[in-house]
Amino acid sequence: MQSLIADILVQVESVVLGKSTQIRLALACLLAKGHILIEDLPGMGKTTLAQVLAKTLGLSYQRTQFTSDLLPADVIGVSIFNSDKQSFELHQGPIFNQLVLADEINRASPKTQSALLEAMEEQQVSIDGITYALPQPFFVIATQNPLFHAGTYPLPESQLDRFMMRISLGYPGIDAERLILNGEESRDKLSRLEAKISQQQLLDMQQQITEVSASDALLDYIITLCNVSRFGDVNANPLSPRAGKSLLGAAKAWAFMENRDYVIPEDVQAVFTAVCEHRLDNGTGEFSHENSNLSKQVLKQVDPVNPL
Repeated sequence: MQSLIADILVQVESVVLGKSTQIRLALACLLAKGHILIEDLPGMGKTTLAQVLAKTLGLSYQRTQFTSDLLPADVIGVSIFNSDKQSFELHQGPIFNQLVLADEINRASPKTQSALLEAMEEQQVSIDGITYALPQPFFVIATQNPLFHAGTYPLPESQLDRFMMRISLGYPGIDAERLILNGEESRDKLSRLEAKISQQQLLDMQQQITEVSASDALLDYIITLCNVSRFGDVNANPLSPRAGKSLLGAAKAWAFMENRDYVIPEDVQAVFTAVCEHRLDNGTGEFSHENSNLSKQVLKQVDPVNPL
C-alpha cells in the first residue's frame, strides 16, 4: 500500500507544484472518508487539485459552479414525470458522482449550501420523499473565496463542521512559480493522467485506516485538546465530539501514510490545524496555515506526554 501512496503523491505533485504538505493533507482527508474545504484566492490551483485527485484515484468526477441563482435541485437532481411510462423518473444531479467539486461554494445561497448536508453526513440524498444512496466512495471537495470578496455568503457552522479539513494552498514558492510560468499548461498535464489505484484498493486502504490503533494516552491527548477549546482561555469556538472524531480519523490516516499502524501525538499535531482551525474560528480573520493562531494556542496548552 505504501508504494501506491507514493505513486499517488508523485502524480499529484507533478501537476500541483510546490504544495506537498497540502497535498498530503488532502489525501489523508480522503483516505479518512472525509470531505475537504479549500479556501484561497482565485487562481491558486484549488480546482486543479480536485481534478488531479479525482483522476489519480480513479473516481467519477463532476464540477458544479456555485452561483447565487443555483438551486438545490441543480445539485441533487429532480424527479420528472414521464408521460410515456406514466411515472416519475429521477434525473440525477452532479451529487451522484464519487468526487463532487462544489466550486466557490460560498457564492451560493445558504439554502443551496444546505442541500449538501445530508449527502456529506449520510452518504445519501432525499428527493420527493425517496432516499437514494450515493456511489461509494463519496467525497465532496469544496472551494471558497475569502469572505471579503464580493458576492460571498459565510458558511454556517453546521456546514463547516461537515468538512473534516480546511486547507489553504497559498502562493507558490519562487522555484515552483518559475516552473508554473515556464512549464506546460495544467489542462494538458491533466489529459495524460491515469488512475494509480483501483476503487477496491482505495476501499481497502480506508478499511485499514480504521484499524490503525490509538492508545488510551493518545485518546486523552485528543480529549484534552478539545477541552482546552471548551473550558480554557482560548477565544475560540469549542470543539465538538464530532471534531474529536474527525481529528482521530485524520491522525490515523496520517499515521497510515507514514507506514505505521498506530497513532502518535505528532500525527495529531500534523493534521490539527487542517481539522480544527475552521471549527475554532470565531470570525477573527482570514484563514491561512501560516496564520493559524487559534490552533497554535490550543496545541501549546497541552503536553502530549502528560495531557491530563
